[in-house]
Amino acid sequence: MLNGDKTDSQILTYHQNCDPGLEYREMMDTKRDLGKLDGRQCYHIIQSFKPGEVTPALALEIAMEFAAEYLPDYEVVIGTHVDKKHIHSHLLFNSVNAQTGKKYHISNREYYSQIRAISDRLCREHGLSVVMEGQPSQAISYIEWLRQSKGQPTFRSMLEADLRTAIEDANDLGHFFMLMEHMGWEISHGNRLGFRLRGQERFMYPGRKNPLFTEEGIRAAITGNLEEIEAGRRPDIIHRPYYQPYKEHPKYSGFMALYVHYLYVLGKIEKRQYPPRMTPRLRKDIMRFEQYREQFAFLRENNIVSQEDMTAFQSRTEDELANFMKRRTILNVRKKKQKVLYDALADVTALAQAKALYEKGLSGMETEFSRYMEAEAVLEQSGVPRERLTAEKADIYEQLAQVNADIRAARKKLALCKEIQNRLPQMMRTIKKIESREVEIHEKHRGR
Repeated sequence: MLNGDKTDSQILTYHQNCDPGLEYREMMDTKRDLGKLDGRQCYHIIQSFKPGEVTPALALEIAMEFAAEYLPDYEVVIGTHVDKKHIHSHLLFNSVNAQTGKKYHISNREYYSQIRAISDRLCREHGLSVVMEGQPSQAISYIEWLRQSKGQPTFRSMLEADLRTAIEDANDLGHFFMLMEHMGWEISHGNRLGFRLRGQERFMYPGRKNPLFTEEGIRAAITGNLEEIEAGRRPDIIHRPYYQPYKEHPKYSGFMALYVHYLYVLGKIEKRQYPPRMTPRLRKDIMRFEQYREQFAFLRENNIVSQEDMTAFQSRTEDELANFMKRRTILNVRKKKQKVLYDALADVTALAQAKALYEKGLSGMETEFSRYMEAEAVLEQSGVPRERLTAEKADIYEQLAQVNADIRAARKKLALCKEIQNRLPQMMRTIKKIESREVEIHEKHRGR
């Protein structure tokens, strides 16, 4: 859904109440904290637009407005795709409301009265024809969704990286297959060229989406490399860096020192560098290592070196989160009080052209003209200048956007605090176990 090829290098993406790259973890934390891990995991909505009528930026803006209005307290991920003739936006949201703890439910009648109605109104506000294809779908696998994201290392992204490396280094197709096997991949030579890590259940077929990774594409790429070598445009041997120069690291204490030591005994520092084969287990360790790095960076940035520091930081963050939540509630109340006027203002702007066509005698504009006049009447009765109303609306939405960002940041900090404290006992046990084993081996060698 967040594929860079479809979302203009992930420019056309948006995260509401969750952070990029952490969507899965934060959604699962919400479910776990509220005891709602069972049943449907998420929902999927598609907004589709008439070809040539909308720009990618406007499509993303409409999807963001829809999420802010219909799903204000849900964790939502939005991706606007431009790989088809018709621009469309995907909205994937958590099945559990982060504020109320209730699971999302909707009937077919509610779909047309709520989702369809809101989407149609937003389209009309922006002067677009009403076209919305798609409806809430069945829940998809979180693993499938995560592996579509480019924010974290995945088996598919690792495969593509290894394929490009092997293509660049290979002298012919047989040499290419040998390099891929050396990197730990099993190869299927069927109708399609498939790859999987040893121990995986299913093969992946990257040639389905990228012609470069078909057998014909690989052979052509290798031939092009050899032609460049013969012409002197590239070296025969590409020297790749196998290690980073030594850098003196600062001295750490407390939690940070514990993390450094933990990474060392796990073989992530100074040990097991560049093994001859990338096993499935090592690949999973690499993905897990990203979490360790993030937690260590969090401790260092906030200068947390003891349990007392952690407790104090957590207490301050909880107070900040409570203040942010209170602020958001106040803003939502203000927004709700003026909702009728905001909707009327939007209708007047969106239906002005329809009103002009109706006055010129064009048939088929009766409904739009009636809505325009109703909106005008609402604004006239309020007595609020339209310029002031527009400025107030913009200010409220800007403040809501900022406070939502602050809430996400505070929740992320609390989640990291919780993860670190939960992992500390396991880390201590692992370190003691590994160190005692090393002592036993040392004593055995001394006895000989």
